[in-house]
Amino acid sequence: MQYREAQPGDPIISELSHKIDDNRVVLRWQWPEGAAVVYIAKQSADAGVNGQNEGEVLPPFSSLKLFTREEYKAAGSYRDRIEGIGRVRYIVYPAVREDGDTYVIRQQDGANQLELSTGRAKIRYAVHHKKSWFRSRKTVQIQVTAEVPVPQEALCYVKKRGGYPADRDDGTLYPFTAPFAAGRNVLPSVEVGGDEYVRLFFTDGQKYGTVYELVPE
Repeated sequence: MQYREAQPGDPIISELSHKIDDNRVVLRWQWPEGAAVVYIAKQSADAGVNGQNEGEVLPPFSSLKLFTREEYKAAGSYRDRIEGIGRVRYIVYPAVREDGDTYVIRQQDGANQLELSTGRAKIRYAVHHKKSWFRSRKTVQIQVTAEVPVPQEALCYVKKRGGYPADRDDGTLYPFTAPFAAGRNVLPSVEVGGDEYVRLFFTDGQKYGTVYELVPE
């Protein structure tokens, strides 16, 4: 078995779509003439895996799931159990037999793949400001409680003088230096000015806001 680029006349996948039905992902597509089987890849889309046309890392054959045309006709779809929370990429590869070998077809148009969200994991956070009677500065204690592990680059904290920052650009931004484990994470205290305040934000709301929900406590 080997991969090959789609050639004129090769079967290709089109009209790939999905829906969430209870705890399962339901995939449907237009089954191509000339293909008796497809191979389905399932990947995490949160791990920075590039798309097919951007330096694709091809999945090993051992990770692909064989699905036949007869199975598709009987069920009217391909169904897969949802496991965990986050973004998932499915790729449906048509396959053909030629000269005694199986060729798994790579499509250049991307019509055989899609990404979907299986839900957003909650990240709860609390920021405690503590000021001593005899000091002009105060300490800030940040606590993060996550439903799943969270990479350090997903979150940052912003410090602002005179009030709480409204967004990541409303003050001085500081990155975190270690990932967050699932469960309760109590971070080392930081010292700020007496009139400075701290709040947590996503470093990239568009990217991480589809995967996580940031909830102040």
